[in-house]
Amino acid sequence: MLDIFKSETFKKNAVLIARIVLGCVFIFSGFAKAVDPLGGTYKIEDYLTSFGMDFFVPIAFIGSIALSSLEFLLGICLILGANMKSTSILTLLFMAVMTPLTLYIAIFNPVTDCGCFGDALKISNWATFWKNIVFSALALIVYFWRNHSPNVFSQKTDWTIAIYSGLFATAISIYCYFHLPIIDFRPYKNGTNIMQSMEKPEDAPSDVYETILIYEKDGVQKKFSLENYPKDDSTWKHVETISEIVEKGYEPPIHDLTMDNADGEDILEDVLNDPGYTFWLVSSRVEKAYTYNRKVINDVYEYAQKNGYAFYGMTATGLETQEMKEYIREASAEYPFVNTDEITLKTIVRSNPGLVLIKDGVILNKWSCKDIPTFDKPLDESEWNSVQEPNKTKVILLSIIAFILPLVLIFLLDKIINKFFKKKEEKQ
Repeated sequence: MLDIFKSETFKKNAVLIARIVLGCVFIFSGFAKAVDPLGGTYKIEDYLTSFGMDFFVPIAFIGSIALSSLEFLLGICLILGANMKSTSILTLLFMAVMTPLTLYIAIFNPVTDCGCFGDALKISNWATFWKNIVFSALALIVYFWRNHSPNVFSQKTDWTIAIYSGLFATAISIYCYFHLPIIDFRPYKNGTNIMQSMEKPEDAPSDVYETILIYEKDGVQKKFSLENYPKDDSTWKHVETISEIVEKGYEPPIHDLTMDNADGEDILEDVLNDPGYTFWLVSSRVEKAYTYNRKVINDVYEYAQKNGYAFYGMTATGLETQEMKEYIREASAEYPFVNTDEITLKTIVRSNPGLVLIKDGVILNKWSCKDIPTFDKPLDESEWNSVQEPNKTKVILLSIIAFILPLVLIFLLDKIINKFFKKKEEKQ
């Protein structure tokens, strides 16, 4: 039986399967992060803050792009069997870092979502850890049996494939940073009915809590449940009662959206029930917003007023703060502002500022601050009067084609060059 595991055929098949599984996961993970570089940045910032490493926050954006590019690069090299020595070592090192990290996250829960697959796929912290255990085992198979993977390309082409793959993922990240994610995995994507996304089904499970009673005796505190606390023992002194969640219930896709005006009134329901068009100028922090397009924004506001459309600035910056007053003065902003949670604003649109168009509570379209169009006629007569929802399948296919075509050219060039040098050697 053991001879089977030692056979050449078994090792070839095992390393091939390990390469394909790891490669597909790395490509998916890298691409999901690459299309949303700001989302990756926010997640890295959460990690750094929770670990008390805030001094690294300024380079979180670079780290986001580097991480997605590395994962995509490793995935392509694993699938194609390119430069297996370096690829297997890097893959093993990657898992050696991520596996202990995800164990720490699973135990201490500093962040609720590891962000391994961006917003495309969310799994629990413990599921992430056990996933990494399996992938670490596959990485070991690839590392120790890498010599059983046939070399398809020359060494120079191997490195060309690796560099090209990394640059491709980087290019996607940069494009999506200057515009918006080409695929939107978040709950505020175009076509979303916000009111419906906030509703909780009647039969949906609710959160389950456990009541913890803390008592103290002789200077020592101890936790008790409602069943075993020392109610008849006067030597114990009650200190605190805590409710801990033991089972998470159903949470609507959108659950933390508010629009608090200067009077502290939440006007969200009125805004979403408005059957007309409404513009949201979303700026997580006005003091950190891009400034070069302020005239364009003011033009949109004037256009909205002229045509009877609502227009709100949404920010987490306090409405009475000095930063807010300076922004209003410098930007000549005459539109009303409301307060919304900063994380929510960053989720709505990956741009500061960004423009959102809704009608009857449905998101029709979103623009980054660099892509805000010129509105010159009523919306009912324009191309913006319906949901502008990109076709995910089309975007993915176009991305695959855009990546594979140059890769095929690299492969053909490799064959031609190798054939040329082989003939030259034969003549000699």
